[in-house]
Amino acid sequence: MLYWFLKYILVGPWLKVLFRPWREGEQYIPASGPVIMASNHLSFSDSFFLPLMVKRPMTFLAKSDYFTGKGFKGFFSKMFFSGVGQLPVDRSGGRASEAAILTALEVLDRGNILGIYPEGTRSPNGILYRGKTGLARMALESGAPIMPVAMINTYEIQPPGTLRPRLMRVGIRFGKPLDFSRYEGLEDDRFVLRSVTDEVMYELMTLSGQEYVDMYATRAKELISQGKHADSRSSLQ
Repeated sequence: MLYWFLKYILVGPWLKVLFRPWREGEQYIPASGPVIMASNHLSFSDSFFLPLMVKRPMTFLAKSDYFTGKGFKGFFSKMFFSGVGQLPVDRSGGRASEAAILTALEVLDRGNILGIYPEGTRSPNGILYRGKTGLARMALESGAPIMPVAMINTYEIQPPGTLRPRLMRVGIRFGKPLDFSRYEGLEDDRFVLRSVTDEVMYELMTLSGQEYVDMYATRAKELISQGKHADSRSSLQ
């Protein structure tokens, strides 16, 4: 109930008035059945604008930190993300990653839309970085198609570390769903998983117009914190 209340009454109408979001390719969104929406991740606001522009309800896998905070802020964060249908996942790797994939498969088994950010974290500088292969495993094990989704201008309105968003238009481009049924039964083949993931990231690069760097975003953040470049130049070093 909170999901629909926020979308259509409390938050959604204000976002539409202030940011005038536009969308392209919405005709590609399946009317029913499981689908994985794989989006670039430029801003905290991505998780507001994307569900706003999709008629069907979406479930995102949210980092567990949003559900474990202390005090009033932590309580509010937990209530908010739980209320809008987000599911906590542990991103520490190993067994935690396996648990996240199982959680995602439950969402898809119910015929719902799963939202995921293949980069694993927000881009620190607006560049598109290497995708993680958990996305591919979810698709191959569930049989669900992957729909690439490009967020446009959300980095410009609210880059990481910025609390107050800047008022300007944002957009969303939906690409055609990608069918990877040809790889059925190969969800344990790491080369296949990388191939599937790279194909999705290429589509995201095409849709978004972003520069792509074959480096994980977490590594890019480390380089930036050290005062180094995290673009195509550093990826060749």
